[in-house]
Amino acid sequence: MLQPPENQQKSTQFANLNSYTPPKTGNAPLEQATIGRSLVIKGDVSGAESLYIDGRIEGTINIPENRVTIGRNGVVAADVNAREVVIMGKVTGNIICSDRLDIRSEGSVTGDVVTQRISVEDGAHLRGSVQVQAAEQKKPAQPQAKPTEAPKPIEPPKALVAAGGQA
Repeated sequence: MLQPPENQQKSTQFANLNSYTPPKTGNAPLEQATIGRSLVIKGDVSGAESLYIDGRIEGTINIPENRVTIGRNGVVAADVNAREVVIMGKVTGNIICSDRLDIRSEGSVTGDVVTQRISVEDGAHLRGSVQVQAAEQKKPAQPQAKPTEAPKPIEPPKALVAAGGQA
């Protein structure tokens, strides 16, 4: 039997499948940077992919949209800002998480923490203040910064009062 032209196009389309292309998912990040045991970084670390630290970092870590994981050998003397932070090593510095902080049993944190959710396993060390904020509380806190500019409308009535006193 003869095949319609549609099937012939499909067979030639699939004939060149010699290489494998992994499927891309929109939900989970596919890339994760790793700082190995022997690496020491002094300065600011920032990026748009998840970070696994098994070495030493001194400075600041700013990965606001992804996860930062401090491995068992990781030593961090830095302020950390990330969506999610998992600690199995040692952190000295303040931590700001937009989603979740997870301190595992072998983890240690010395510093202040601000997060929406926190998990501290038995055996973990945490020294510092912990501020847990609901997602609703974060949004009103931002608009409150704008009303500090409100004194400008208050000044014109004073000018009107002064002008009214001259008449």
